[in-house]
Amino acid sequence: MQPEAFSMEGRFFKGNLHTHSNKSDGILSPSEVCKRYENAGYDFISLTDHLVGRYDYPIVDTKEFRNQNFTTLIGAEVHSGSMLNGELWHLVAVGLPLNFKPPKTPDFSALPGMETANDLAKRCIDTGAFLSIAHPQWSGLVLEDALSIDNFHAVECYNHGSAMQERGDGFTLLDTLLDRDRRCNLTAADDAHFKKRDFFRGWVMVKALENSPDALLSSLKAGNYYSSQGPEIHDLRYENDMVLVRSSPIERLVLCGKATTSQYIECQNNEFNEIKLVRCRNSPWIRVVVIDQFGRRAWSNPIWL
Repeated sequence: MQPEAFSMEGRFFKGNLHTHSNKSDGILSPSEVCKRYENAGYDFISLTDHLVGRYDYPIVDTKEFRNQNFTTLIGAEVHSGSMLNGELWHLVAVGLPLNFKPPKTPDFSALPGMETANDLAKRCIDTGAFLSIAHPQWSGLVLEDALSIDNFHAVECYNHGSAMQERGDGFTLLDTLLDRDRRCNLTAADDAHFKKRDFFRGWVMVKALENSPDALLSSLKAGNYYSSQGPEIHDLRYENDMVLVRSSPIERLVLCGKATTSQYIECQNNEFNEIKLVRCRNSPWIRVVVIDQFGRRAWSNPIWL
């Protein structure tokens, strides 16, 4: 078994799916944000400014910043409905049309009678967007919240801006959803505002035939990507109870599975490593994590066995 991201034709393109400009609460113009990511070696970004009335509901048209080496996906961070803690939902929608009808969300407060998060998420997905639950730890989002949404593709499991506040994690939520047979993927992102060093620390590597918005969006929705803080995963396959990984040099290879099942091996900075399923053998799903000598991680999407 080989996940499609590693068997399909094409190459991996590096991108950030969660970014802000001065059209909402960032400090740089959209053109400067795109320029900085392009200069940092990214192949694409999605500018996802907050779709609330305070900022006049911006969906920023970034098409003019595309060129033969760099592209953009139109998007927004959308908000509506109340989580159990009373706070407003945060969802990242990538691939929205510019004429998407925003929810009636004047600011960052949940209001009685506003559109539910589930209905908003469905509207985004119905337009063709890739939708992720943003920074669940930072939001204080719990499992009951996540189970109330039927329409999303991924959980943002590493958010660098939130990690700077020690609240950047989403893996507990993801794994608990997987244990309940909710088949979703994960993302890593900067959530960059450029007010501090909240950039260039979390991204996705999307496999596609070309660096075009349509091809990237199609692969995102199909789960044909992995997420990273630095390490590269070149190949991944599962054969005869063995997981085989070819990557940049790593110090540790970890398998995460259902409930308490997890296992790891030390890799001695090797680029090809294999691990036999032992504790994870009876798990219906596994996630592969590679960790380099600097503690930086790359994460596969869940593999359903």
